[in-house]
Amino acid sequence: MEKLAELIPHVSTNTMWAIFGIAVIVLLAWDLFFLNRKNEVPVFSHTLWLCVIYIAAGLLFGVFVMIEQGSEKGMLFFTGFLVEKSLSLDNIFVMSVVFASLGIPRMYQHRVLFWGILGAIVMRAILILVGEALITNFHWVLYVFSAFLIYTGIKMMIHKTEKDTKFEETGLYKTLSKIFHVTTIHSGHFFVKENGKHYITPLFFALMIIELMDVIFALDSIPAIFLITDDIFIVYTSNIFALLGLRALYFLLEAAVHKFYYLKPALSIILVFIGIKIFMPYIGWHVTPAQSLCITFGVIFTGIVASLMRKQPVNV
Repeated sequence: MEKLAELIPHVSTNTMWAIFGIAVIVLLAWDLFFLNRKNEVPVFSHTLWLCVIYIAAGLLFGVFVMIEQGSEKGMLFFTGFLVEKSLSLDNIFVMSVVFASLGIPRMYQHRVLFWGILGAIVMRAILILVGEALITNFHWVLYVFSAFLIYTGIKMMIHKTEKDTKFEETGLYKTLSKIFHVTTIHSGHFFVKENGKHYITPLFFALMIIELMDVIFALDSIPAIFLITDDIFIVYTSNIFALLGLRALYFLLEAAVHKFYYLKPALSIILVFIGIKIFMPYIGWHVTPAQSLCITFGVIFTGIVASLMRKQPVNV
């Protein structure tokens, strides 16, 4: 890879940002205007290919980063991409609960998810810029991030999900219901006007909740990526490429997400590992980007394989 990089003319950082922006716009336009022009239930084979294409796009961009900025930067991108993609599985679980609770038909869910991901791209940019400003001016914030990730990882490991909790009973749902007037679903529209009054439909209500939950999840993922690298280009691009394929990943895994029984413990181990990594140089152990990538991939792979091999309980 290093020899190949020597043969290719390098581009400036601004040019890399421009290439990244063009790639994101092309993928979003392709998704919005060509793949989902009709309200219809996504087909499994269709979503599978979409997942492959989005993941391939992220991996290709990682290779591009490796060629332009060196193997170490490329490894950092792949590690961030893998961590963010894995953490997005929690988003899928929440989306599934939101759609089921609000009775959103599957044929309209892709509209909510598209605009939700578009909003998440903007929100992540704001949060990352805030995080960069904090780290630049207050380097000790990294240690706060570390402590937060260790706490989150341990909490994730010991916390058991309450399967019987209904989303309508949560404080978030009740609060938003008091602020906004919600009507019934109207052919995939977010807003409708009835009797001279404007109402939001359950689709827009679901969109607001998904956006709010993404901000909450970002409070885990943003510290995690900043503890992997403080390069703002790597931080943002790996985040966004992980988010871009989230909609296709949702339709692919929504029915099977609960079967990945050991994935959450695996993610908790990764969060704890990323959290303690900043302290390792003090004991004489410096984790290289390649080692970090191997550990991250190995733990996630083990969690997935163990989940697939686990015998599912038989309902009597």
